[in-house]
Amino acid sequence: MSRTKKEFGTVESLGSNQTKYEYSYNPDYLETFDNKHIDIDYWVKFKCLEFTSLCPKTGQPDWAKIYINYIPDIKMVESKSLKLYLMSFRNHGDFHEDVTNIIAKDLWNLMQPKYLEVYGDFNSRGGISIHPFVVHCKEGYEYLKDKRMMDFLVV
Repeated sequence: MSRTKKEFGTVESLGSNQTKYEYSYNPDYLETFDNKHIDIDYWVKFKCLEFTSLCPKTGQPDWAKIYINYIPDIKMVESKSLKLYLMSFRNHGDFHEDVTNIIAKDLWNLMQPKYLEVYGDFNSRGGISIHPFVVHCKEGYEYLKDKRMMDFLVV
């Protein structure tokens, strides 16, 4: 099942040999394509195992694993653009909670999925690790949001 040029949406970086890598926060990297299966609810899961940003006070690097799960609606995020976007946090200084919320808001605004969650598993610093968990959902998916938020508290 191949796609027409129109169905590729905003996807331009995939397959390009002219990729520019930026290390300062840039949501313009994010690209979308059309979901061909809007009649079915299904999960899309991404794991970024080498995410890094900077502490806004000290400038020291903060390392994390970022987990993104969503149930698409009309638009989906293209994975190379997501990788470039996440890399753009490399020199961005913000607290862990802020970074996780920024990622969630950018993806929510980009795709408007039925359901979205972003989990930041930040490495320990000074003996304390921080694990922000952000959820956005459309009407009809509140039950899933409530369940996932409660499940997260148990872990």
